[in-house]
Amino acid sequence: MLLERVKRLAVVLEPPCAESPPSPSPSCPAGGGSFAPGERVCGRVELEASGAARLSALEVSAHGCAKVHWSESRSAGSSTAYTQSYGDRVDFLALRLVLLAPPAEDGGEALVLQAGRHEFPFSFQLPETLATSFEGKHGSVRYWVKAKLRRPWAMVRKAKTEFTVITPIDINTPALLAPQAGTKEKLVRAWYCNRGQVSVSAKIDRKGYTPGEVIPIFAEIDNCTTCSVVPRAAVIQTQTFVARGIKKQKKAVVASIVGESIAAGRREVWHGRALKIPPLGPSILQCRIIQVEYALKICIDIPRTSKLLLELPLVIGTIPLHRFGSRTSSVSSQYSVNVDWLRLGLLEQPEAPPDYSLVISSEETVEHLSPPRLDDPTRVPEGPFFAFIQEFRFRPPPLYSEVDPNPSPENGIRPRCMTC
Repeated sequence: MLLERVKRLAVVLEPPCAESPPSPSPSCPAGGGSFAPGERVCGRVELEASGAARLSALEVSAHGCAKVHWSESRSAGSSTAYTQSYGDRVDFLALRLVLLAPPAEDGGEALVLQAGRHEFPFSFQLPETLATSFEGKHGSVRYWVKAKLRRPWAMVRKAKTEFTVITPIDINTPALLAPQAGTKEKLVRAWYCNRGQVSVSAKIDRKGYTPGEVIPIFAEIDNCTTCSVVPRAAVIQTQTFVARGIKKQKKAVVASIVGESIAAGRREVWHGRALKIPPLGPSILQCRIIQVEYALKICIDIPRTSKLLLELPLVIGTIPLHRFGSRTSSVSSQYSVNVDWLRLGLLEQPEAPPDYSLVISSEETVEHLSPPRLDDPTRVPEGPFFAFIQEFRFRPPPLYSEVDPNPSPENGIRPRCMTC
């Protein structure tokens, strides 16, 4: 039968031409490859027929959109309840290409495709502005390529392949290299009694990081209360979904560390406490209905009262920090500099300066070294001090020597003239 003559229909995408394309993160769907906005996506539609098959058209289309959806229970009284749904959609990509169609002079009749395997290549250009692929609880950002095979007197056969788009975020920018710091304090009370104050000051060297990097945390915690407190630090991911002006947020702890307990009246100092960033999806800040943000949160657990929280913003990027592209890669690197690359341009033995006779001719040397003639009115300088300056102006430099001509005594004290 006609339906059985097309055995296989598939869409295959070629990998991008970049040398090291970004790999999908846990929050990005895995698909036919990872692409950046503005790149060209190339692929082919593979069709395998067991016999001669009649076709009306073969077309391929590329799509990309962001969708959000969630439901909330509402109560209108003691006995009345209903569910309110929220949803929205933003389209980023919509392209359509016709790969196979009957010629117009044939009157639009179906084509006959011989038995065997056939490939139909295609390519399309991605727009410059796209949101990063994302999969969340209340929304997603997805991209896919779909092929449709139309046949006379038969259902349309479809094949679909998803691919990942990762918008590059370069952390080598002044805004993302700026240090982040903050201070917070809390007055602890219990049963209307003042139990003291807890304060925390924290700093990180920059705002932008990439997965796999370590955040050195510099913090100072003062516990001026009568009880022990426990400091913590964590990287928080906040997913924000927007629909019809209503926001829905979902927060998750993606990495955390716990410090030692701080006794009453004591102070704890973190000298670059390391917090490693796990594999994460990059920040999404340009999408209207879905945003993914990160923050470093310093938390002080205080018994029998609320916590003291200090939050510093973070941006998870895709392009790591350049070794020499910025002034520092961490706070600790501000105090230690790798000078191996500087030694490449330095010689092991210092080179002696050139001889003075090579710089200036012998005639000029005699002329410049000869004292001014006082009988010549044109050679007499004006002013009481200019004569002394003119005398020492063109004298040759001292001879180069690696041995100090005036060595210091062994005891390090120079002899002084008693008559002075």
